[in-house]
Amino acid sequence: MKLGYELIALDVDGTLLTDDHRLLEEVKDAVREAEQAGATIVLCTGRGPMGTFPVLSELELSGILITHNGAATIRSENHEVLFQYDMDSRELTEFLDYCREHRIHFDLNTVFDMYVESVSEEVQKMYEHHQVEPIMDTFDVRLPDGLVKVTLFGSKELMDQTQTYWEHKASSLQFIRSGDFFIDVQSPSSSKGIALKQLAEVKGIARENILAIGNYYNDISMLQYAGLGIAMSNSPESVKRAADRIAGSNNEGGVAAAIREYVWKQS
Repeated sequence: MKLGYELIALDVDGTLLTDDHRLLEEVKDAVREAEQAGATIVLCTGRGPMGTFPVLSELELSGILITHNGAATIRSENHEVLFQYDMDSRELTEFLDYCREHRIHFDLNTVFDMYVESVSEEVQKMYEHHQVEPIMDTFDVRLPDGLVKVTLFGSKELMDQTQTYWEHKASSLQFIRSGDFFIDVQSPSSSKGIALKQLAEVKGIARENILAIGNYYNDISMLQYAGLGIAMSNSPESVKRAADRIAGSNNEGGVAAAIREYVWKQS
């Protein structure tokens, strides 16, 4: 058998990882088999690089990562930034004031660093799960340079209200749901699909030779760009509708089954 796809783009949370943030052995094996056969494996995640490196290491891989929902594409070996989309600060200050007023937790992200004003016990556990250590800062003087993403964390109802209010109000900010309890705010010029297209063009890989697997709204753009887009069975219905195929769930090794069913073809 030989490979049917040259590049495999994989979301991390809710796709590669189980709900309790584990990489199943069958998933590791399937990903490594494809990589050893010559496929380019690219993790495409809403996480920043520092939260993605441990997953890459556990897979025993290196190479290019699409992080922050496509706002930063980096080379893992030397941390070289290949593509970066900074946020426009014009409306960001007003938006952060809104978050403070409504007691919405947020973190500010440059490509490699995360900044917070405060951390509750619940939020600290979340950061530990993602293996990131935020930098405390009150931003009294100014916001950090080179911001690529702001992530909000709160109840689903609060996230729904915030998104509904702001996505029609802020023209320079894009609001992406990366989970029921999260909103990622970033440049409207960035997405996983755009980053995947840029990378494919640099590598000279046609989109029909790309397979992408994801599970949430922030994955739709890459599922639609790839020659074959696969949604996990734990995806919302609108994500499934955007995909070409449906895999099993993240908790039952759906990525492994999808790779073995679709990546390999009879020679």
